[in-house]
Amino acid sequence: MSRALSVVIVTGLSGSGKSSAIRVLEDLGFYCIDNLPVVLIPDFLELCRQSAEVSRVALGVDLREREFLRDFPRVLDRLQEQRLPVEVLFLDASDDALLRRFSETRRPHPLAPDGSPAEGIALEREKLLDMRGRASRILETTALTVHQLREELRRLFGPGRGEGALSLSLVSFGYKFGVPTDTDMVFDARFLVNPYFVAGLRELDGRDAKVAEFVLERAEAGAFIDRVLALLDFALPLYQREGRAYLTISVGCTGGRHRSVALVERMGYLLGERGYRVQLRHRDLGR
Repeated sequence: MSRALSVVIVTGLSGSGKSSAIRVLEDLGFYCIDNLPVVLIPDFLELCRQSAEVSRVALGVDLREREFLRDFPRVLDRLQEQRLPVEVLFLDASDDALLRRFSETRRPHPLAPDGSPAEGIALEREKLLDMRGRASRILETTALTVHQLREELRRLFGPGRGEGALSLSLVSFGYKFGVPTDTDMVFDARFLVNPYFVAGLRELDGRDAKVAEFVLERAEAGAFIDRVLALLDFALPLYQREGRAYLTISVGCTGGRHRSVALVERMGYLLGERGYRVQLRHRDLGR
């Protein structure tokens, strides 16, 4: 007899962390297979549905499988027609991060075995553009350590995920390092007075009480938080009604060290009081 089955398909750019993600999902109790031929996925999942021991499956698929680009859209359509709860997790990273990772591992890029990794990255990014657009979730790994990747996947797919209140990820970032690509909502805090130019505060960050007080005591900071939370009070129940289990909200300032950090810390506390599960991440503090 067929039974309920949850499926996560992990794909993305070479070097973005797909193999690490598969290992983490395996630790979280997923039955994992990497590089299964795409045409075999429907039959494999049907076998899993017949098993009393398999309830969650994670599959790693990418351009290593020769017919991936041709077969995957058709297979994904078929799975969705069958109303299988399938999520496509697309891992991405900046070109600089990918080049650094290929340099550290000394491995050739699969699409440019005899050429430069940069050529392979550019070609793969172009080929996967449509696939990225079909993803349920895009996870940007440029600034993530292996430990941070593990924690993010645990938040998304670990025990309790999808139960009860919406799970929120609040991210502070610096515009000078680019806007996070794996975000759902972005807010710009660069209009606030910058503690970077205040003696005694430059070397601290927004988690420090002195910096937090400097940022949050101003009326415009309070008004900003009130308006953002009013928007979230309106939107989050609607996201949840549409079946969203998680949402990423990013707040940026110039360097991602003072204003955005203080705001994210305060907003995280207030959203936690509203009953949401909240995880904070300060993307650019270490830069």
